[in-house]
Amino acid sequence: MFLNTLTPKFYVALTGTSSLISGLILIFEWWYFRKYGTSFIEQVSVSHLRPLLGGVDSSSPSNSNTSNGEADSNRQSVSECKVWRNPLNLFRGAEYNRYTWVTGREPLTYYDMNLSAQDHQTFFTCDSDHLRPADAIMQKAWRERNPQARISAAHEALELEDCATAYILLAEEEATTIMEAERLFKQALKAGEGCYRRSQQLQHHGTQYEAQHRRDTNVLVYIKRRLAMCSRKLGRTREAVKMMRDLMKEFPLLSMFNIHENLLESLLELQNYADVQAVLAKYDDISLPKSATICYTAALLKARAVSDKFSPEAASRRGLSTAEMNAVEAIHRAVEFNPHVPKYLLEMKSLILPPEHILKRGDSEAIAYAFFHLQHWKRVEGALNLLHCTWEGTFRMIPYPLEKGHLFYPYPICTETADRELLPTVFHEVSVYPKKELPFFILFTAGLCSFTAMLALLTHQFPELMGVFAKAFLSTLFAPLNFIMEKVESILPSSLWHQLTRI
Repeated sequence: MFLNTLTPKFYVALTGTSSLISGLILIFEWWYFRKYGTSFIEQVSVSHLRPLLGGVDSSSPSNSNTSNGEADSNRQSVSECKVWRNPLNLFRGAEYNRYTWVTGREPLTYYDMNLSAQDHQTFFTCDSDHLRPADAIMQKAWRERNPQARISAAHEALELEDCATAYILLAEEEATTIMEAERLFKQALKAGEGCYRRSQQLQHHGTQYEAQHRRDTNVLVYIKRRLAMCSRKLGRTREAVKMMRDLMKEFPLLSMFNIHENLLESLLELQNYADVQAVLAKYDDISLPKSATICYTAALLKARAVSDKFSPEAASRRGLSTAEMNAVEAIHRAVEFNPHVPKYLLEMKSLILPPEHILKRGDSEAIAYAFFHLQHWKRVEGALNLLHCTWEGTFRMIPYPLEKGHLFYPYPICTETADRELLPTVFHEVSVYPKKELPFFILFTAGLCSFTAMLALLTHQFPELMGVFAKAFLSTLFAPLNFIMEKVESILPSSLWHQLTRI
């Protein structure tokens, strides 16, 4: 009686309410997925409901082993998501600021500049700075957030004495051309060498002098590396190569600056591929951390041997030769390490200025590599064509890159979050790997919302016609069941069927 007394308006209101609720759920799910990269319903189901419905006991030994394994994987993830200083980072005053003056855009994020400030405090300061007035001023200057305040402090320090770190700051931030930056770095070199020689003689007199010598060493290496980069930017590439080689011989243990990546880029500019191969033989080792520069340069050298004669049609007919197979495997290795690079090299995505820090295997590293090395790939005839024909084949070997890799560790899941902090997302769309698909719950909710909204609208506009459609749909839905029942009645004896129905 209750169901018979309900009016069509009730059903319209019920359907509209369910449609509204489905829409709200859809909007919330979509927002949560865009912000955190996972479905809220799925996360709640896995994290909270599954343990309540018979999850593994937290006190069991197997679960403790599992938690240890998860801790190890988390530690691996943290180490893989370490942010590194970009070896080829540009000059703030002469390059980044000029870009801002022309376009009105800020190429560096606050997070990136904050990391640089921390690096400067680590490399250019020590506990004994308060003993020298100029160094005490510079210790405060590196902590300043305002660029003008830093520059004013550097000038104040230079009024007291020749301070190498003050010249560094002015060369990095105040100089508006590379030539002006080089001039200031040469002055910094003169002051830095004097401090280095004095602290070298006193380094064994105590921990304070040892820390001061370590600081002076970092300052000297930084100055010489930046001077070599100035020479490279001003077209004196052979001079830059010599300076980098001398620096690597003089300070072989300071690998944190990754000077070999600067050397590789300069050697490629000279097209000195034999020396590039020699550097790769030394640094492309299983015990050393990889980088996009090492992996893609190795792929470029192997592609260079076959790319000028490579044809996909001919290769499909006769198969790949040994040299072509080696080149393709090198490309697959490079793409597995950093899958974001090919789109920049093939100019499928627009480049931006590289950040001062990069995340290995991330979009930031891909931008930094392609920004400097795209010209070297274009110079090798057919190299980009070979890359275009083969790079997507990598993904067939690693169908689940977040779970298991082929030649490297599984792809870290934290790269997108870190890259969004390092890159200016206002005008750059961060590359995401692997592409996230919308969860089932979002698709289901969207379908349910659309379907119920359409039903509500049609029922409100055409109640009689919708009633006819509903009866036709139900009769069609139950037609197979009625057909089976009729067949059963015709086969079974009537007495037996009567007893079954009574039961």
